[in-house]
Amino acid sequence: MNKVKEKETIEQREAEKEVLLEVNNLKKHFPVRGLFGKSKNVVKAVDDVSFKVYKGETYGIVGESGCGKSTTGRALLRLIEPTEGSAIYEGEDLFTLKGKDRMKAYQDLQMVFQDPYSSLNPRQRIGHILEEPLKIHKIGTSKERTEIVMDILAKVGMRIDHYYRYPHELSGGQRQRIGLARAIVVNPKLIIADEPVSALDVSIQSQVLNLLHKLQRDMGLTYVFIAHDISVVRHISDRIGVMYLGKIIEEAPTDELMENPKHPYTQALLSSVPIANPEKKRARIILKGDLPSPLNPPAGCAFHTRCPFAMDICRKEVPVAKEVSAGHTAACHLV
Repeated sequence: MNKVKEKETIEQREAEKEVLLEVNNLKKHFPVRGLFGKSKNVVKAVDDVSFKVYKGETYGIVGESGCGKSTTGRALLRLIEPTEGSAIYEGEDLFTLKGKDRMKAYQDLQMVFQDPYSSLNPRQRIGHILEEPLKIHKIGTSKERTEIVMDILAKVGMRIDHYYRYPHELSGGQRQRIGLARAIVVNPKLIIADEPVSALDVSIQSQVLNLLHKLQRDMGLTYVFIAHDISVVRHISDRIGVMYLGKIIEEAPTDELMENPKHPYTQALLSSVPIANPEKKRARIILKGDLPSPLNPPAGCAFHTRCPFAMDICRKEVPVAKEVSAGHTAACHLV
């Protein structure tokens, strides 16, 4: 009875939340060109991904390199055009918007890129880089834009004199702060952060993560946080989606996923996280082999080639996501 009541309470809370972004059946396939430019096959980088992002939360997407995390984020912002699917934001499908409607909608959705070195124009001063989004969206006069940028620099922990510097004069952590400042300068509602701390030292990582928390609290931001390090995602996310070979194979609230992972891949990811206490040991799950090629994915469950618990059905049938508990789903035949 307690579990039933707990499930009803969680479902009631979920129903009360406001859905900011709803992604349905997102696909991104890249054609592989053969002789004379003919398309011979496709790489299924993102293959039928669906999830919801609630207002004010941080939705984490985690998985190893090559699983389609970054492609998902870029497709949502149409930095690369999606192959199929929809992304419903404020009642409109972002993938069908054009012209001024597209420009207006994407003012609310911004991105922080992984590499703070290549994401900033080395020929422009920081002030010009931060004012450019304001010019594009026609926000304020020249004087007002400068004032807005000065205020944003203070919010991300930078000094006023950084306005006049070039990117090469800043450290990696400072550059990532500028990347974050560029994202929030137009006062967005949703930020897609693509591995924003992976290129930084551990001590700087914590500073940037704390800054993300502070900005979320002060500005009412919503994040889609993409990373390969599940311990980092755990620190910042309210809910987590685990990706493998272009699909979300498990999704749950953060605490539930950490304490009760159901998919063998999620269990393997968690077993790789070091424990701070040297007297405690965690049973390691070592996966054999490499990530299969998305050009030629395995039949059935894509994970069966590396799964220590694979059964005959895993090699034949694609598992359907099943609800384990309220808000916790896993696509695995073992569930």
